[in-house]
Amino acid sequence: MKLEVNKLTGGYGAELVLDGVEFSVPSGAIVSLVGPNGCGKSTLLKLIGRVLRPRAGDILLDGRSLSAFRGGDCARCLAMLPQHRHEPAGLSVGELVAYGRFPHRHALGLLNDDDRRIVDEVLAMTRLTALRSRHLSTLSGGERQRAWIAMTLAQTPRLLLLDEPTSFLDICCQFEIIELIKELNARGGTTVLMVLHDLNLAAACSDQMIMMKERKVYCAGAPRNVLTVQNLRAVFEIDARVNYDDAGCPYCLAMGSARPRDRA
Repeated sequence: MKLEVNKLTGGYGAELVLDGVEFSVPSGAIVSLVGPNGCGKSTLLKLIGRVLRPRAGDILLDGRSLSAFRGGDCARCLAMLPQHRHEPAGLSVGELVAYGRFPHRHALGLLNDDDRRIVDEVLAMTRLTALRSRHLSTLSGGERQRAWIAMTLAQTPRLLLLDEPTSFLDICCQFEIIELIKELNARGGTTVLMVLHDLNLAAACSDQMIMMKERKVYCAGAPRNVLTVQNLRAVFEIDARVNYDDAGCPYCLAMGSARPRDRA
């Protein structure tokens, strides 16, 4: 599913967080949103995910305005996993994943054979089959994050929005989550737009990166064109070195702050 964002403006109450944001995400691509704290990354996901209503501009899914989608239609093609979420007490992994089928359920709201098959497939894909009866509260951080991602996959979305899916996880769990995202993208061609704070991780797993600064898109494109010394200094106010691995993927080494002392 192709995503187009046209001159999008939005925020909270009187506070303007995004101003005239424009970019597009090709169908089937993995794209990472990066930028300093407060630049509007999470707000952007909320606008695309219809958690917030734009003040101006438009969002297109395969050329169709998001505002033209009914709630159920939107939930069947788009899934969003926010950074902060409510976790009901006593909920098992299997029950959580089954919630992802809610937009597809019939009038009585019961799971049918197709729903149960999809839940089983998603649990297997996310390596959670053996944990389906466990309560979420008993899981490790990585297991819990996999369970929430599994719930979004059960929606069978064509566009997946993820807000910091690797936050608060150790480095091994971070790589496991990223590999899972890449696997689901390769299997079903799901378009993925996610917020990541780890620039090197974003560069390694993304087809494209979008770098934001002060309510706008500063630059966008292939990782090697976005993760540059000049962009890192202009957006993150750091002095850095950028090198390339054997596959030509960039990675940065932060050397220190480039922020003027009177702003430190």
